[in-house]
Amino acid sequence: MPLAVRLLGLAIFAQGTSEFMLSGLLPDIATDLGVSIPDAGLLVSAFALGMVVGAPLLAVATLRLPRRTTLVALQLAFIAAHVIGALAPGYGVLFATRVVSALAYAGFWAVAAATAVSLVPPEAKGRALSVVGTGLTLATVVGVPAGTVLSQHAGWRAAFWAVVALTALSAASLLATLPATSGDTAPPSLRRELTGLARPQLWLAFLITTLAFGAAVVTFSYLAPLLTDVTGLPAGWVPAVLSLYGAGGVLGITAGGRLADAAPLRTLLTGVAALTLASAALALTAASLPATLALVFLLGFTGYLVNPVLQSRAFRLAPDAPTLVPAVSTSAFNVGITLTPMLGGLTIDAGLGFRSVAWVGAATGLLGVLAILVAAALQRRTPAPPTAPRRPSAPEPVAAARS
Repeated sequence: MPLAVRLLGLAIFAQGTSEFMLSGLLPDIATDLGVSIPDAGLLVSAFALGMVVGAPLLAVATLRLPRRTTLVALQLAFIAAHVIGALAPGYGVLFATRVVSALAYAGFWAVAAATAVSLVPPEAKGRALSVVGTGLTLATVVGVPAGTVLSQHAGWRAAFWAVVALTALSAASLLATLPATSGDTAPPSLRRELTGLARPQLWLAFLITTLAFGAAVVTFSYLAPLLTDVTGLPAGWVPAVLSLYGAGGVLGITAGGRLADAAPLRTLLTGVAALTLASAALALTAASLPATLALVFLLGFTGYLVNPVLQSRAFRLAPDAPTLVPAVSTSAFNVGITLTPMLGGLTIDAGLGFRSVAWVGAATGLLGVLAILVAAALQRRTPAPPTAPRRPSAPEPVAAARS
């Protein structure tokens, strides 16, 4: 796997830490800013909403720009928003910086995915996307718990400053190693990309992405208060359990990367069905620490097992839209991240308790299973899309960057 692909994973680790670290910071943010935990949880949805809008818009806006330039510029915008967020005097300013950060991160995700698959042969697309996506799962293993520890000892703002430092380091590494040009055989064409998106199966795949990842993230978004209020875990142990979730995610995305190119729909069906059952089981047994620990690990494993499949399958359904497919796929992921925490917050506000967010995950996962079964039926009846023209191998990243 090219070094540049692995460094894209590092970049996603830096920014992905910010995306999900709020799950461990919600109690501190709520107390510091004088808002309720469900209101603080809306910061997660605000970030996701920014990504929903930002991914396709920035993909189109930067379509003709060099990918390396685009990626580094978006990281600089992300850094600026986090500096303002770390200094935010109140909830409104922090909310706005989350949206701006998400716009930059969304554009980065879309261009990073397109860059990663352009650096490897077609048969390795799933693995390349798995490597990039592993940055996000490592963020849940290392970044999110570390942010929680920082918040508990130095305040939640310290976690934001740590993200600033990580992202700056990542931007420097990409500037030094990414190819200066994409190596595409034809100039980018918005018309061709839009034509590639006009496939019903592709939009069903995006719906599956929304449901599958929405089911995976809703419980995680409120995991810290669920652990302390329902399971009775001391707050000091929350980072360790978040790491357990992330460890499951790392194993899941590694397995998913190996299966994404061989048995995509079978992997999707197995993973989402297991995620649905794990969510329901957690809702029933959250008061038991041993059961909760096992199920948190399983939620991480199943939630991220399907991640590379969701992305690589979309590329295969529309190989002639290499920029807009990852952009819309990123939006689809974040529609799920936006809606399910909002639903979780509504169930908490309705007095149903923190267990209810796991029931939201189970219901969303069940809808995902049904959508996958429909996709499998359609696949048997529909011919495969034409294969995109083979791109020449990209130049060696370091050499290209220095030329």
